[in-house]
Amino acid sequence: MDYDQVGAAEFGAGLRGIGLNLLVRDVAAQVAFLETVFGMSAHQSTADFAIMVYGAQVFQLHCDSTYHSNPLLGLLPENPPRGGGIEIRLYDTDPEEACVRAKAAGGTILQMPTNKPHGLREAYILCENGYAWVPSRPLVNDE
Repeated sequence: MDYDQVGAAEFGAGLRGIGLNLLVRDVAAQVAFLETVFGMSAHQSTADFAIMVYGAQVFQLHCDSTYHSNPLLGLLPENPPRGGGIEIRLYDTDPEEACVRAKAAGGTILQMPTNKPHGLREAYILCENGYAWVPSRPLVNDE
């Protein structure tokens, strides 16, 4: 699917599996953060919407104003953080490199890269919308 050219109806009809849609205050700022810190690519990015791609995974960003008739709008907190309790795990991103880029991009490091007993080295990075991004990679034998 050509994410730069696909229409809304075709895009929606082509989605499969589990979808992720993040409501954000500022789509452009969130796009810049995700591109800078995690090397994601944005498609059809506007003030209201963006298709984000991470590896083979696709998800969406929507500005709050696009949810004017959505039942979730009334549940959004007035103040961040918004994403309390959700971890967005990025299994193909080096946590050390992501932390360096996140600091430069204004992200908050909740946990520096740490070896975990479940076989991953991971960090916790909070974006300005309050979502916890967890870059991780498999541990190597000498860690």
